[in-house]
Order: sequence, then structure tokens, then C-alpha cells
Amino acid sequence: MSPRQLLAQVEKRGVSPAYLFLGPEAYLRAECRRAILDRLVPQGDREGALTRHDLSEVSLVAVLDDARSYSLFTPSRLIWVAGAEIALPRGRASAEDAEEKKGGAADAGGLAEYMKDPPPGVVLVFDCARYDLEGEDKAKADRVRKFYSAVSQVVEFSRPDAGEAEAVAGELARRHGLKIGATELSMLVEAAGFSAASIATEIEKLKLYAGDRAVTVDDVAALVPQAQASNIFALVRALGRKDRRGAMETLDALLRAGEYLPLALAFLATQFRQALAAREAGLRSAQQVMGFFSKQGVAMWPARAEQVVQTLNAFSEAGLREALQQIAGADLALRDIRPDDRVVLEKFVLGLTAK
Repeated sequence: MSPRQLLAQVEKRGVSPAYLFLGPEAYLRAECRRAILDRLVPQGDREGALTRHDLSEVSLVAVLDDARSYSLFTPSRLIWVAGAEIALPRGRASAEDAEEKKGGAADAGGLAEYMKDPPPGVVLVFDCARYDLEGEDKAKADRVRKFYSAVSQVVEFSRPDAGEAEAVAGELARRHGLKIGATELSMLVEAAGFSAASIATEIEKLKLYAGDRAVTVDDVAALVPQAQASNIFALVRALGRKDRRGAMETLDALLRAGEYLPLALAFLATQFRQALAAREAGLRSAQQVMGFFSKQGVAMWPARAEQVVQTLNAFSEAGLREALQQIAGADLALRDIRPDDRVVLEKFVLGLTAK
């Protein structure tokens, strides 16, 4: 299940005797832990009801023994078991490792016995944050899942995609009372690398900095590391208005921030291609843009769709085609022998903002 499904389940039906948390995402993991604690101990010392173990320091058998031991101080307990992957048997063929493999199998059997009759009021969470759920780590994560197969409640903390990160950012902004527009929010999410934990940190910083006023693009660029790269969209807006001065100032900000200009140009090319495709398809709203590109297998989320709509509204079809031709010329110039990247991009801006 997903973290959000777990949060809904805990709120409606209560907690289960045990969970396996798989995946690296930290922010939603903390939210789930807090929700389980709040449901277990609605009032009183929640931290006193939390016991932490690390399988690099204690055995799984010792953890299960602790779970079966009744506490004199609280009727409900959350036992958080870090390093869940350490309990897995190793795969080498030495005699010592053969004993470890037996031990691992015995531990899995002990867990299965425990799950047949778990003590009331105790919740075990086996936490494996070491492995991704895709790519090279997928097989390792699957081994962890298989070892803990007696635990039926598996929560997957995969790295959020763009849409999920936007949703988390919007929810956090509302929770903190942060006044932030879609463009600024999208800029923040991209700058934070779609990491929910980083997004949470940056939203807290922006709230302290901006207070009750609305957050601007400059605020995000000033406070959020790497946000200058997302300032490329500000360049698109300035180009669309044929605001030569604004475009030059944005370009200067990108250069001072150390932006890699060929990458910036690639972003511009993608933005204008998508806007041209949207115009040729007769799309008018962000929702239509999302539906159209999703059918083509192109990742698209609300804030990016809104950017595409703003770009196609800022340029005529001829203007979009001209922009793409100018981008192609600038790209060719950047690949010339020892080019001056700044001069190339300034010529591009001058050409596209000509009256």
C-alpha cells in the first residue's frame, strides 16, 4: 500500500499488529509513524510509548521477545525496528555463513509464529529505508519483502514522482498557511528534486521568510538551493511578453547562479515544443494539456501543464515556430569551437524579443 492509504486506514480502522516499511522516502515515513503513535496513544506521553531497536545492534529474536513483554508504564507500544534488511541471511557458501542462513530462516520462522498471536496493544514496524523500489535495488527490496512475508501490511515509500511531489507541496503550504502560487510552487518542487522531505524543509523556510505576504519567484530563488535552475520558466514568461529587459535580467541571474546554459536551452526547447504541440491539437486548458500528453506517455503534472498553457497563450503559432528555430540556432552556436555561452544566449534573447 502507499503511505496515503496507510494514513487513511489508520484513521478509519485503527492500526495493525505489524508493518513493513520499504523504500527511501523520509517525510511520509515520519508522517505515518506519527499517525500510528497518535492512534495508539491519543493522549499522554507518545514518545514514552515508542521503543526503538536497530537490527545492527540487537537480534530479531530479542525484538520479538521485547514485543511480547508487557510494559508497566503504557498499555500501548510502537516498536520501531530500523535496519530490517540486516535480518536477512547472507548468500555465501562458507560454514559460518551457512549458520547465518539457518539463523535467518529461524528468525523468519519466529516472526511467523509471533504473527499468529501478536500481543494486544503492540505495533511492530520493520523499517527498510536502504533500498529503492526500482532499478538495481529492486531485487534487494523484493528479498526483504519475501523475508518478512508473515507481515501482511507492506507500505512502499518510493521516491515521489512530479505529481505526488506537487500534491505534498500543496498540502504542506496549506498546513503552514503559506501564500504561494502555482508557478512558485512548481519552481520549489523542481528545485527540491521532488523530495518530500526537502520540500517540507523549504516550505518552513519560506514561511519564516515571507510571513503573511505572498511568496514570489525571487523569494524561492533566494532561499531554495538550486532554485535558480527553475527560474528558466521566468525567462520563458519574459520572452513571451517580449520583455527584453526582464529576459536579460533573468538570463543574468541564471549565469550568476552557475546555470549550465546548454541544459537551460534544452529546457526551453521542451517547453516550446510542448506548447506548439498543444496549440496544434487545439488545447486550451491545463486539464486538456495533462490528458493529451499523458496519452502520449509524456510526464505532465498540473503546474507544468499550466506553464505550457501560459507559453502557448504568450506566443502565436508562428512565434512558437520562430522560437524553436532560434533555439536550434543557439544550440548549434553553443556547440561551436570555444563559444561564449553568454553571448550566444544574449543573441537568442535579442532575436526573440525583437519588436
